[in-house]
Amino acid sequence: MINSTPQVVTIAGSDSGGGAGIQADLKTFQARQAFGMSIIVALTAQNTYGVQSSLPIASDFIDSQFNSLAEDFSIKAAKTGMLADTEHVLTVVENLKKVEFGPLIVDPVMVAKGGHQLLEYDAVQTIKEQLLPLAVVVTPNLPEAEILLGKSITTDRDMIEAAKSLQALGTKNIVVKGGHSQNKEASDFVLLENGESFWMSTPRIKTPNTHGTGDTFSACIAAELAKGTQLKEAIVTGKEFIQAAISQEIFVGHGHGPTNHWAQIQNSVTIHER
Repeated sequence: MINSTPQVVTIAGSDSGGGAGIQADLKTFQARQAFGMSIIVALTAQNTYGVQSSLPIASDFIDSQFNSLAEDFSIKAAKTGMLADTEHVLTVVENLKKVEFGPLIVDPVMVAKGGHQLLEYDAVQTIKEQLLPLAVVVTPNLPEAEILLGKSITTDRDMIEAAKSLQALGTKNIVVKGGHSQNKEASDFVLLENGESFWMSTPRIKTPNTHGTGDTFSACIAAELAKGTQLKEAIVTGKEFIQAAISQEIFVGHGHGPTNHWAQIQNSVTIHER
């Protein structure tokens, strides 16, 4: 029975306000019945107003966290979030190559909702060249996809082409999230390694409480993969879970409030082609 419980790790920054980052990931893992662990890459002082300060963790201590987890646990999936700068991206990449943490989900976190930069610009190329090829799934929103590819993404056709371009960088499966689009529905485009593609659509919800949506979505996918869920089902479950977390509101803080990590999935996602 040793290590028989599904285990998953988040490699990201800590959010002192509890709505995003490591905290959102751990809450999501728990909600999806996977045992969550963390490797903290950076600390932040933040609340629902935004990020007031950030402090990267020493690279040798990140190494120590990786080593500690690898020595004891049977981690079946991992996800990355805030990675701060080139040095820390490379530290994470080097460690991921040494350990067996299962499929990797990369949420290419770059800017907080309040506008605070969470990734130094010169680290973008390192993520493209070093981290994305290690990922089983990458889950950029439209602004992140635009930065990764260096081009504007405004239409459905643009999202499709962006997914193809990201796949060409070496990532097997892509979810280009459409929450920042002007479409009536919140529609994400999924391109799988086997060539299958589809859209996932849910009704838009007018609310300021969307802090940590990207973290929560990718963390749910990671938890599902750690439990052995098939990839497509894991991605759809991630969409269902974040829709529930947004629609079943909680009210915390004065600014961009967090999503509800104890929400229960109630409605299915519309899957379709266009």
